[in-house]
Amino acid sequence: MTRTVQFTIPAPCGWINSNQRLHRQAEAKLTKQWRAAGLLSVGPDWEPFDGPVHVTAWFTKARAGRYDPNNLWPTVKAVLDGVVDSGLLVDDDHVHVVGPDMRHGGKGEPAVLLRIVRM
Repeated sequence: MTRTVQFTIPAPCGWINSNQRLHRQAEAKLTKQWRAAGLLSVGPDWEPFDGPVHVTAWFTKARAGRYDPNNLWPTVKAVLDGVVDSGLLVDDDHVHVVGPDMRHGGKGEPAVLLRIVRM
């Protein structure tokens, strides 16, 4: 049975980009904020997924410039860790999650739109 959950996580801080060379403490602060945002974005009454899921993430950025969505994987990793903390996903390992696939979501308020589909 296919089940889909989709929700938006407004950016709580700057992006975590794999091309950045941040000090580990600076990166840890960003990771903590994105993880908390992922946790708080899950609805309290949402039923947990009991099997493997496919995850797609769309990034909405304030500027219309070019970028590589795949470089934002550390941001999505932090968000998914928060989703796991919420109990919506059992884990984010290869057994439970396919992806995440990262996509450009257009220009707008900085956010990550996350779609989780039961496979």
